[in-house]
Amino acid sequence: MKRPAKAAGGLARLRCAIYTRKSSEEGLEQNFNSLHAQREACEAYVLSQVGEGWSALAAQYDDGGFSGGSMERPGLKHLLADVDAGKIDIVVVYKVDRLTRSLADFAKIVERFDARGVSFVSVTQAFNTTTSMGRLTLNVLLSFAQFEREVTGERIRDKIAQSKAKGMWMGGNIPLGYDTEGRALVVNSVEAELVRHIFARYLALGSVHILRDELDAAGIVSKRRVTLAGKAIGGAHFSRGALFHLLSNRHYLGEIVHKDQSYPGTHPGIVELIVFEAVQLKLAEKAGDVRRARTGLEPRPPSAPLAGLVFDDRGNAMSSVQARKGKARFYRYYVSTALQQGRRDEAGSLPRFPGPALEDLLLDR
Repeated sequence: MKRPAKAAGGLARLRCAIYTRKSSEEGLEQNFNSLHAQREACEAYVLSQVGEGWSALAAQYDDGGFSGGSMERPGLKHLLADVDAGKIDIVVVYKVDRLTRSLADFAKIVERFDARGVSFVSVTQAFNTTTSMGRLTLNVLLSFAQFEREVTGERIRDKIAQSKAKGMWMGGNIPLGYDTEGRALVVNSVEAELVRHIFARYLALGSVHILRDELDAAGIVSKRRVTLAGKAIGGAHFSRGALFHLLSNRHYLGEIVHKDQSYPGTHPGIVELIVFEAVQLKLAEKAGDVRRARTGLEPRPPSAPLAGLVFDDRGNAMSSVQARKGKARFYRYYVSTALQQGRRDEAGSLPRFPGPALEDLLLDR
């Protein structure tokens, strides 16, 4: 490692890098912001140590709008690169948590400092890592900083859970079929019709693979949206995983899901409950058939012998759907595709008929 140059009076010149950070971007546009205040305090401290040979470097190591919980910060990367290059003797910060709020990350940073003989100083907490007491104090302070961060995270998670329990939309990827107005989901009528079409076609086809190929051929793609950063995403062909997620998304029942709980939402549903439950049963049946095939068991016999053969009195095909009441009671119906797609006025006079009763009636005839 290159030895520090001699300052006036025979003292070694200690090159001090000042690092500043602010978590949010709020106020950074001001002529004198938090980063300026931190740097000014650090420069004053370095100046007070000029008799020890300290000298502030002109290089700027600033991170405005970056969290201390991650090391993915341009200013920090620049600082560590200069430490590795032997350009710095002391790193000066206003407070310990400006450098990092993670004890694990701090250990990594100090290890890199130690490898180059670099000391670390906090001007408001009056210690440095050249002494064992300074190291102990630093670890204690950083432990409290990490504790504060974790408590804040728990508080935010609790608020999200409570808000979802009240049926509020708390952000995330907006489901196909909805848009957002403020903090609420509102129905996108064009996309909602597409969602109902996808549910109905899955019931008719009984295969996500075939459904995906059909949607691809029809040019039907995922929801297009623009991020807050102005980046356009979506508009891609549906993958199998995306279709499985769409077909099991309880937002379409007007519900909000948090972990393994579902709550009535403040937004309207766009898929009939009987259709949604029928899709879930068919998905479960298909998963069971896959498991049976893998274990060499006989596949489950078809449960709807009239599927594809029955039409209502207005010419709409009727496909088989199932519903469950309780844990073990199942019901099966033949339902008009017009009803499944939300077009009640186009369905026949008997849009839904119990499956076993219809099959028994035809057998009797």
